[in-house]
Amino acid sequence: MSSTATPVAAPPSLWTNRVFLIVASADLLQQIGIWVRNMALLFAVTEMTNGNAVAISLLTVFEMAPIFIFSLIGGVFADRWNPKWTVVIGDLLSALSIVVIMLCLASGIWQAVFLATVVSAIVSQFSVPSSSVLFKRHVPESQVPTAMGITQGLQSIFVIVGPIIGASLYTLIGLQGSLIVLCCIFTLASLIQLALPSYKREKKEATPVLDDIKAGFTYVWTQSSLRLLTLTQIVIGLGIGLIQPLEIFIVTERLGLPKEALPWITTAAGVGLFVGISIASACGAFIQKHRKIILAISILGLAISLVVEGWSTILWLTLGIRFLSGLLLAALQVILSTWYIQFVDENYIGRVSGITAPMFTASIMISSAMAGFIKEQYSLVVVFTLAGIVVAFGAWLSLYINLSSSKQPTKEAENVEVGKSLSTAK
Repeated sequence: MSSTATPVAAPPSLWTNRVFLIVASADLLQQIGIWVRNMALLFAVTEMTNGNAVAISLLTVFEMAPIFIFSLIGGVFADRWNPKWTVVIGDLLSALSIVVIMLCLASGIWQAVFLATVVSAIVSQFSVPSSSVLFKRHVPESQVPTAMGITQGLQSIFVIVGPIIGASLYTLIGLQGSLIVLCCIFTLASLIQLALPSYKREKKEATPVLDDIKAGFTYVWTQSSLRLLTLTQIVIGLGIGLIQPLEIFIVTERLGLPKEALPWITTAAGVGLFVGISIASACGAFIQKHRKIILAISILGLAISLVVEGWSTILWLTLGIRFLSGLLLAALQVILSTWYIQFVDENYIGRVSGITAPMFTASIMISSAMAGFIKEQYSLVVVFTLAGIVVAFGAWLSLYINLSSSKQPTKEAENVEVGKSLSTAK
């Protein structure tokens, strides 16, 4: 008598998954809003300060500082709160904050433009982990690489057109008009996410926030992959932070173009990102099988591209390097985002994000705060070369990361959870 294996039913198409479609749509709107905000604030601050490098670099600092401060707290509450209402209320608060900023501008307080980045950064610390929880709960694990590739691929389209839209809006309707559009975008994103299904968390005894934080640190510390990945991200962040606030000077100083040409340079990176993510989605199985070496090569390639970009005075060479950078960043995004969702326990997603993200953010914030001063003391070429050397060190570190770690919580982390329950019972 022969036995036949029962065939495993394939999961429904990703394009019929309501949660995936809603989250992806809201992410796209948020990406448009981010680029409208970024370009409007960049141009506004550049004009108001007459191109002061320190003031422009402070835009990045104001964006990163709240992430560093609120990320861990946001991660803890993202693991506690209903993720649906967290993302809905988060975008609504972002829209309301824009109204407050417009009122401040009407009163002559132009420094209020920095508040736009601060509020958006704070809200994202609660909503981004919640979106990951929704993906992990409602998207089959076998479809996670494809889902991440599609959502990031769609977002990369707006990396291409977003700077153009943002710059065009600022040129046509100015800062005030751009902020009105931004308010409408966040409001629409909030309304769309009302269609998400209800979400019920497993009922647990109320525990102190500090105990949840301790459990999160234990979970990260007892897994060598998370430790090394966090260290690698810190090193890369130090390199990226050096050049992030100074990209406009690549346009004005190295290429001799007006600042309004920046969106076209950014578009080259966006096209590379879109192409790279499209390739990553189509070759998901191959990338997942060889993700360790692909990760290291991508980081090293990014380091080399930073050095070449800093030295280049040729427009087409700079555009080519930015395209290549986009390709490499696509590989990094797909590998890391897929790994986090697949291998981090659902009950720890918020806290892992809240622990690793502020460390990465802090590294960007520290080097961004120094970027303007280093440029003024030395040169733009020195800053980009230094950034490339730092990122190259991150490539070496990535070779020691085990990207096939089990996704189950470690015994030590489980013991912390048990300890919390016992202390609560007492």
